[in-house]
Amino acid sequence: MSVKIGISPIAWQNDDLPDLTAAYTMEQALKEAREIGYTGVERGRRMPQDTEGLRLFLERFDIALCGGWCSGNLLASDVATEQAAIAQQVEQFATLQAPCIVYAECSNTVQGQIGVPVNDRPKLSRDEVHAYGRKLTELAKWTAGRGVPLSYHHHMGAFVEDQEDIDWLMESSGPEVTLCFDTGHLVFGGGDIAKTMDRWGDRIHHVHFKDIRPDIVRDVRENNRSFLDAVVAGAFTVPGDGAIDFLDVAQRLKDMDYHGWIVVEAEQDPAKAPPYDYSKMGYEHILMVCAKAGLAVADHS
Repeated sequence: MSVKIGISPIAWQNDDLPDLTAAYTMEQALKEAREIGYTGVERGRRMPQDTEGLRLFLERFDIALCGGWCSGNLLASDVATEQAAIAQQVEQFATLQAPCIVYAECSNTVQGQIGVPVNDRPKLSRDEVHAYGRKLTELAKWTAGRGVPLSYHHHMGAFVEDQEDIDWLMESSGPEVTLCFDTGHLVFGGGDIAKTMDRWGDRIHHVHFKDIRPDIVRDVRENNRSFLDAVVAGAFTVPGDGAIDFLDVAQRLKDMDYHGWIVVEAEQDPAKAPPYDYSKMGYEHILMVCAKAGLAVADHS
């Protein structure tokens, strides 16, 4: 079995900070990503939203749909309401054979609020997370029944951010709720890569390779900056350009027989980090650590 390497177009087309990437197009993102060697891309808002249009768009660049963000509202809605809200995306992803939807609760997150410090993110009690986990399991069973696994994305500024949050959510939900394991968000949030992979490896279905710059992360925490401030300042970067040991991550993926997608997601200011150059750097670093770990990569010609 082998892993596949994909990328989020966020380095070229940032949905949360569109002015930051105004000089770039989605067409450029897919063209350059495929030239580098990426075989998949996660869905972005500036791609065609209808299924046939999206299929043709991806085929034009010979690139697969390897997932995509889904803004959840389950904390504020009942399961039936949430099913109706995400049904179009689930159906589309099933038709295009995407590996999952990357689901995250956004009803109370501060991640998109430029004036709100990431330190002020919501925090739920264990009982509240457990109640949410039960609802999420019901939703995940429904998406899986339609051919699309739900992979939950722990995220800075959200109520599932740190190690405790992840543990509580995984404890309270069934195996149908899989984990979108994001290295950058985990370390930024104070989590432990080894502990998370060792404990929840059987739940990891989708992987985001994102590196961090510790000095910027520390400044964001100490000076109460927002998540979007952190992005612009360069808290995140591609694998191999920051502090995370991706060889260790790759070895752990090999040990758990992971054979899904590894997706580069590294939003930052393109004026400081040209998307093509940095995306190529990240791709080459992934090939290197996978080779050292004995983790086979599919079709990286």
